[in-house]
Amino acid sequence: MDSLKPKVAVIGAGNVGSTFAFTLVISGLAREIVIVDRNELRAKGECMDLNHGLSFTQPAKIYSSGFEGCKDADIVVITAGAKQKPGQTRIDLAQENATIFKDIIPKITKYAENAVLLVVSNPVDILTYLTIKISGFPVARVIGSGTVLDTSRFRYLISEHCNVDPRNVHAYIIGEHGDTELAVWSNANIAGMVLAKYCPACARRCNYKNELAKIFENVKNAAYQIIEAKGATYYAIALALVRITEAILRDENSVLPVSTMTNDYYGVKDVCLSIPSLINRSGIERLIKLELSAQEQEQFKHSADTLKEIIKNIRL
Repeated sequence: MDSLKPKVAVIGAGNVGSTFAFTLVISGLAREIVIVDRNELRAKGECMDLNHGLSFTQPAKIYSSGFEGCKDADIVVITAGAKQKPGQTRIDLAQENATIFKDIIPKITKYAENAVLLVVSNPVDILTYLTIKISGFPVARVIGSGTVLDTSRFRYLISEHCNVDPRNVHAYIIGEHGDTELAVWSNANIAGMVLAKYCPACARRCNYKNELAKIFENVKNAAYQIIEAKGATYYAIALALVRITEAILRDENSVLPVSTMTNDYYGVKDVCLSIPSLINRSGIERLIKLELSAQEQEQFKHSADTLKEIIKNIRL
């Protein structure tokens, strides 16, 4: 392997992009990290700051560049775009960021023709769909960060309520990364016991149905609450992105609920939504078809229909 491989390009030096770059440096996954931003001074400053900590981490080459810096990247992580404002839904961002992506995706693919593209900017499902269409890349090599973070929030909140390590909670949020996402309660489990059996057997004897409904509402509203409190979310999404990056670079065949193009998932086609997917060096190897309840299938279709309607109205 090349001494400066693996290489990760980060498009956007804002809160999410710079925090991801910092987390990536700590992880030691990449030997070469390039940051691209229209604000060249900001990108240069972020790289200087990161380089000054290299005596405490694994060796890496970190620098800023124009889009030509994407050449030979294994993964291009796209965080560029307008920021979500307090009170603004992810969907409100769609048109503005679609225009930005129409400009930047051809500039990325001109140099990174063999990379996996990891889309993070919101609304991530719509922008993942547009990236596939604009880039012409194989579907497997265009991944949205999707509900990996939502799922982590979900597992954390269940773990807090049940007093169990979040790593022992297995549950997914799927569909849109946003207001129409859904919790797959029918498959959620602790120690292999679905919650419908685990909760009644738990010594706490809580009104678990009410508690679980509150947990899901807190998951859906988490981003809005954080944005209202501190202006943006970036720590947890940076960790989620490193987890996806790790699964790709280490060829792990890990299952993560990323946003991907559906072909026929419970009848849903031609839209990007989050579905548990097998991730490896090639990108998305295959989708995992969960056994959804009838209600969950309807919710999933509603999520898809909502996104399709927005895509239909985007001007490119």
